Amino acid sequence: MKPVYDAANLIDAHLVRHALEDAGIPVFIAGESLTGGMGDLPLHGLLRVCVPEAAWPEADAIVQALGLGDGPADPAGDSAPDPALRPV
Repeated sequence: MKPVYDAANLIDAHLVRHALEDAGIPVFIAGESLTGGMGDLPLHGLLRVCVPEAAWPEADAIVQALGLGDGPADPAGDSAPDPALRPV
């Protein structure tokens, strides 16, 4: 098994897992059973979504298409505000 995604939390890991399983790729979430051990374990890098090495290129393309690392399209709010939302 080869890691295809380092998840920030269990929800992210399962979102990726379901997307990959929908494509017919078998998935294993490494570190899932360790999430209750906080305090003795590192805060980051605990959860990894893993797939068979033969399926890794297809799985990587699916993970990239999900855009989980992308922020909002306009994070600074540079677009013109809606006049209806302006304070009175």
